[in-house]
Amino acid sequence: MQPKELESVHRRYVKEVHKTRMWVLTTQGILFLLFLGLWELLARTNTINILIFSYPSKIWAQFWAQLLDGSLLPHIGMTVWETIIGFLLGTILGTVLAAIIWWSPFLSRVLEPYLVIANSMPKVALGPVFIVSFGPGLFSVIAMGCAISVIITTINIYSSFKEVNQNYVKVVQTLGGNKRQIFTLVILPATIPTILATLKVNVGLSWVGVIVGEFLVSEQGLGYLIIYGFQVFNFTLVMMSLAIIAVVATLMYQGVAFLERRLTSQFK
Repeated sequence: MQPKELESVHRRYVKEVHKTRMWVLTTQGILFLLFLGLWELLARTNTINILIFSYPSKIWAQFWAQLLDGSLLPHIGMTVWETIIGFLLGTILGTVLAAIIWWSPFLSRVLEPYLVIANSMPKVALGPVFIVSFGPGLFSVIAMGCAISVIITTINIYSSFKEVNQNYVKVVQTLGGNKRQIFTLVILPATIPTILATLKVNVGLSWVGVIVGEFLVSEQGLGYLIIYGFQVFNFTLVMMSLAIIAVVATLMYQGVAFLERRLTSQFK
């Protein structure tokens, strides 16, 4: 095939991918608007209990009022800050633990059953332990965000380390490479896609840990607003907080997905 023909095929392919992406985004937008419209209609016609479920226009009014009076941004900022720190700590510690376990076959055999047990435990049950250890404040909430993702990160990445094609390892060994070179030249580059995929999973896990931590001890944050709204029976506040969590978590996920696409393209 001639270069001009290849270029033409590539342009058609890019155009088709762009067209499909636009259709997907349009369909997603339409479904979202239909959902909001149906929710508003059911509330306005008293088909659903507006005291419990509220409705979009009332949630928007609550959001706008709290945004203008300055009472909302500190809560959003606190939760986002705690989530980012917990997300980074969970990912970094999990990756380091996976590397240490891979490095030592003895540690691998000793710690593997404990990792399975730790993964099966409900992480949110550790909340009281963190409260006693770090005190009822920022550090205990961050610890929850970290703890809920660090074990699954360790297991996923360690499993990926073990699944690397051993033929590549033997090539480096044949050329005189040591264990550090095997790890940096073979193991780590081969598991970059798994690490990036784990980052996306950790976004959701970190949000769960932080919100649960704020349920237990925080006096600021979106988790605190949810609990406070429940206590005073203001479910519009609860729904508004949930909507903000959904939006910010989606933006955070899309940021990690963008990083994944950039790094993956570089390793191709």
